[in-house]
Amino acid sequence: MDAVSRSSPSPNKRLVRSFDTSRERPAPASFTGKTLAGEPVTHQFDRLTLLVAVKNMCDGCRDFVQSELHELAALQVVIVSATGDETGEWEGAPRQVIVAPDVLRELDIRWPPFYVLIDPSRAAVVTEGVVFGPSQVAEEISTFLSS
Repeated sequence: MDAVSRSSPSPNKRLVRSFDTSRERPAPASFTGKTLAGEPVTHQFDRLTLLVAVKNMCDGCRDFVQSELHELAALQVVIVSATGDETGEWEGAPRQVIVAPDVLRELDIRWPPFYVLIDPSRAAVVTEGVVFGPSQVAEEISTFLSS
């Protein structure tokens, strides 16, 4: 017997979201952290920013750290980790990883891989979700990029 009913949408046409409901909440104007080499860094949220929380040994995270992110060229992308690079997988990566556990707590990011989209004009997180890869995140936030 066929497990899919005739009224079900085709699996290829489903809009899959990584997170059920976004929780709009306050976002800071800036944060401080350290590079993987231990140098202090401050980041200002002065334009639409995608903050991606990453961890080691995570395929979706690796794509954000290692790739060019052409799908997300329209906005600023900031990669943040709660810990350093214990495994060495981010060494020589084209994207900087900032170690800043405090901003993850402030943004209520409890577990990576996760993203938040920050609108500085509202000082708020406007959407969020789980990270599977750059194309998936770009599709999920596309309505915020076209407005």
